[in-house]
Amino acid sequence: MKKLSFLDKFIFLVNSVLATLLLLSYCLPLVSPKTIPFFTILSLFVPILLLLNLLFIIYWLLKLKKQFFLSTLIISIGLFVSKPFFKISSENSALNNDLKIMSYNVKAFDLFFKKGVSNGLEFIKSKNPDILCIQEYFSSSKIKINYPYQYVKKKGNFGMAIYSKFKIINSGSLDLAQTSNNIIFADVLKNNDTIRVYNTHFESLRIKPNEENFGEKDSEKLFIRLSSSFKKQAVQTAVFLAHEQNWLGKKIISGDFNNTAYSWMYHQISKNKKDAFIEAGKGFGKTFNYFFPLRIDYILTDKNAIINKFVVYNEEFSDHYPILARVNW
Repeated sequence: MKKLSFLDKFIFLVNSVLATLLLLSYCLPLVSPKTIPFFTILSLFVPILLLLNLLFIIYWLLKLKKQFFLSTLIISIGLFVSKPFFKISSENSALNNDLKIMSYNVKAFDLFFKKGVSNGLEFIKSKNPDILCIQEYFSSSKIKINYPYQYVKKKGNFGMAIYSKFKIINSGSLDLAQTSNNIIFADVLKNNDTIRVYNTHFESLRIKPNEENFGEKDSEKLFIRLSSSFKKQAVQTAVFLAHEQNWLGKKIISGDFNNTAYSWMYHQISKNKKDAFIEAGKGFGKTFNYFFPLRIDYILTDKNAIINKFVVYNEEFSDHYPILARVNW
């Protein structure tokens, strides 16, 4: 620090704080939102912490200063203990008997019919998924999704939906309490296999892209709201895991988790499962239209599944982007 200017000393102080926060974020999967809500909120900002620490590395390297080592060390630790933030390569193989599953939070279809462009329903049809899981479903005469089998669970006109080309032999709802969100499931018969498909929509954070005001009073309200939402997610996670453990067969868990891969809830749900993005994705995997990469929509499978492809489509028919995976066993 002796050879650093006053400005560089200040920059290194900021660097040290952000590197420490990134290091702390590696402990997030171990801490329930019920105990330390701040930790869970920190999970939303892990992508920003990673990018800022990368910028610090570049800054110190350009200045030929050994201070680059701090962020380099912290990020290197993350490569071994944390989920990847960016995937360079992807799997692109495909088999004719792959099960194609799409998950899509459609935001009540409110942007699906934009003038001058193809609509969101035509987009879904063009991708032709075998199974389509929709969150924030809205019942309307304008909405026509043609599948031979379906399970729709609504509260009023809003709800969740699973559409399938294959016969649904059993279905149900977990009926999450004190929320408009929900988790539903359908047992799909494909050839001689029964595959359980969960469609999840955990407690919403109610973050509106480009509309948040992070002033002092609003930040306090935001903190309180997020803390409450994360605590509800912890309760909902326990409800889901209790239900899921009774199914020992092939399974797919899809939907909008409203939380990142650095969170406690993701860690609990993804245990002994494969994440389609990690197995076969590419890039940031950004699924929510926000000013930094947020991956909060997922397709998970049991460990025996083979994930041949995973894609995030950058189609702006909602505040979420649709995701699709090709799965086999």
